[in-house]
Amino acid sequence: MNDASPALPRTLGASITHEIRRMLVEGELVPGQRLSEAALADSLNISRNTLREAFRVLTREGLLKHEPNRGVTVAEPDMASIIDIYRVRRFIECKALAQGYPKHPGALHMREAVEAGIHARAHKDWVAVGTANMMFHTAIVELADSPRLEVFYGQMSAELRLAFGLLNDPEFLHLPYVDMNASILRSLEEGRAEEATQLLEAYLVQSERTVLAAYERRMRR
Repeated sequence: MNDASPALPRTLGASITHEIRRMLVEGELVPGQRLSEAALADSLNISRNTLREAFRVLTREGLLKHEPNRGVTVAEPDMASIIDIYRVRRFIECKALAQGYPKHPGALHMREAVEAGIHARAHKDWVAVGTANMMFHTAIVELADSPRLEVFYGQMSAELRLAFGLLNDPEFLHLPYVDMNASILRSLEEGRAEEATQLLEAYLVQSERTVLAAYERRMRR
């Protein structure tokens, strides 16, 4: 029996929540940024009540922070959160990649993300390089064939991009991973999923160290 059912249409509040989460994932909103309720509601063409509904959801997810008399700001991940994010990434991404195969739709999306990253690098658009990198890792999770896992990872991706935002040099952060992504993809496309997984494990260790070092420098200021 096929128990698949069509996705239910999103409410307006859920759609706005998704849109703000996308803005976080793509680096349009950065850690510590104060959000003007009036300006954001106007730009999204929605009521303030609808925006507040989205704010409440994203605050529960730890992506936004509400402070009395200060309003809403974009959250700044702490060191414990960063360590936990990478622990979860290794658990999810490495297992997904290990079972991947070249013709899987996720592998095709990995290819699209690698090409987008190379194109953005050629134009020195480092924010776009970072977004392509997020697309690449989202595509890896697709290899697990779990819609629930994809939804969970999508939420975590926004928190991950905030961790990246702690490093105010997107070129330094993202440049090395364009070629690393290409190497992981090449191994998967050539049927060497185990090798691709080993490359990804080393990649995530290096990325975690880079972000944690940036966090420590930020805290010393």
